[in-house]
Amino acid sequence: MIKEDMDRLNIKMGRDALFDLLASEHMLVQRRKRKHITTNSNHWYRKYPNLIKGITLDGPNQIWVSDITYIRTKQEFLYLFLISDAYSKKILGYRLANNLDSVHAVNSLQDAIKNNCQSISGLIHHSDRGIQYCSKEYTDLLNKHSVSISMTENGDPLENSIAERINGILKDEYLNDATNKQSDLDIKQLKNIIEKYNKLRPHLSCDMLTPEEAHKCTGSLRRKWKNYYRKKVNLRV
Repeated sequence: MIKEDMDRLNIKMGRDALFDLLASEHMLVQRRKRKHITTNSNHWYRKYPNLIKGITLDGPNQIWVSDITYIRTKQEFLYLFLISDAYSKKILGYRLANNLDSVHAVNSLQDAIKNNCQSISGLIHHSDRGIQYCSKEYTDLLNKHSVSISMTENGDPLENSIAERINGILKDEYLNDATNKQSDLDIKQLKNIIEKYNKLRPHLSCDMLTPEEAHKCTGSLRRKWKNYYRKKVNLRV
């Protein structure tokens, strides 16, 4: 994204060197630890097995991942319900609410199905075991569209790592800054943030494509991800 400017200034620096420079100057986005719990898996609804272990993705609409994250504003806690494509990392459906009612999860799923322009035949929906995703309304909607249901099995966030990562990007790079500058967050501002994420934010795990670009691809996407945060700690030491 900055290559044209670097070429114009005759600056020769690769991706890794750029990240090393940012790390040494403490300019990487800081990750914040999650403190607010949004998952309640202590319920009597049916829980489903994890169907996505070992699956290699080669196109969009093979696995959708869902999660709920909280947004702390100066006035209240808000909750963001997300449906994203595991292959492209594109956010397909979302809802912002001031409570954790299952209806918001259902509405976000309905939006994802409505907005998706490609076939979802053979799709697997993966989530944690929260009551929102195990509820009858949610599973009935998945069954209605012949979507296979997959869930985490032991509460480990790594079992839903893609959804957790997308949550982290939105909060660390967009939402925290927005809520620090103002007391509230409305749906218009959130829509703008989602559009920026989908259309402008390249992913190291998607061959440096934006989610919008990656969602139009097929085949394996090269992973260029590297743990720059760990290297940043080493540099500081």
